[in-house]
Amino acid sequence: MPMGWDELAIIIVLAIVIIGPSRLPEYAAKLARGIRQMRVLADGAKSTLKEQMGPEFEDVNWRQYDPRQYDPRRIVRDALREPIETAWNPVRDEIAGVKNSAAEIGRAPDAPSEDLALDAETQARVEDVTAGAPRTPYDADAT
Repeated sequence: MPMGWDELAIIIVLAIVIIGPSRLPEYAAKLARGIRQMRVLADGAKSTLKEQMGPEFEDVNWRQYDPRQYDPRRIVRDALREPIETAWNPVRDEIAGVKNSAAEIGRAPDAPSEDLALDAETQARVEDVTAGAPRTPYDADAT
């Protein structure tokens, strides 16, 4: 939120009263030096970034990274106004892909493929681990 003229005037009056008119020029000069140093630092960072990124630096849309453009109320409002079909389409495509993969696996021959088959030693270790594992009690009322 930008500062208005009335707020700026109040800050100036408070600075004169608190700092005093005799020391005010000294503090104003320090403020100006600080602002100049910040600009030099920002320009140095920008030139370093431009140098490291090369030609891609010009292609970046820097406005999209401005945090002031993100309004949570607008984001939620837009999401609620979006038709459910638009949000559901990517999920529907993924579900269809999983169903197709499952159907292909179901049509596969009964013998496991070589890369999925476990050797006898590994199968015995899996059975040993699962046999000694405690069973989680099942509560029919909780489900």
